[in-house]
Amino acid sequence: MRDRLCLAVVGCSLFMVATEVAAACSDVATPGVNYQRCQLDGSSLTGVDLTGADLRGASFKRSTFDDAVLDEVLGRRVKFVSASLEGASFAGAELVEADFTSAALSGASFAGANLYRARFFRADLRGADLTGARLDNTDFLQTQLEGATWIDGETVCGPGSIGRCSPAPRPKAGAAAPPTAAGG
Repeated sequence: MRDRLCLAVVGCSLFMVATEVAAACSDVATPGVNYQRCQLDGSSLTGVDLTGADLRGASFKRSTFDDAVLDEVLGRRVKFVSASLEGASFAGAELVEADFTSAALSGASFAGANLYRARFFRADLRGADLTGARLDNTDFLQTQLEGATWIDGETVCGPGSIGRCSPAPRPKAGAAAPPTAAGG
């Protein structure tokens, strides 16, 4: 009898824990929202503030997040495939194994983000900020990186930076400035 009672209590406790982490996928997009494992493909979330949200395992394929704030989100294995995230901020976000395949991310900020094993295959990161980001095993195959600020916060990826950051040429010290047109 005692063993059966313990099993019933353990089963009840596990059920309670499972319901606490379940996301309400219809919740309003606000800071700290729990969208864990939600399928929100095709969503329009331009300019939304999702600071600290739980996006683990969620899917936002073909969604629009232009100028959105996604700072400090938990985004392990989140999918932003073919999404538009231009000018979005992911400062300090945990994006381990996140999928940004073919995403439009020009001008986005990943400052201090953990992008371990993230996938940016054919993504557009032109003008993005990767200052202080963790890029271990990150996939940049065929990714546009021109104008992106690299992890050191100083290197800017030059023209032709596709798949890897080729530093832009810096003016040589003491070089004469190009002549300017005289006005009349």
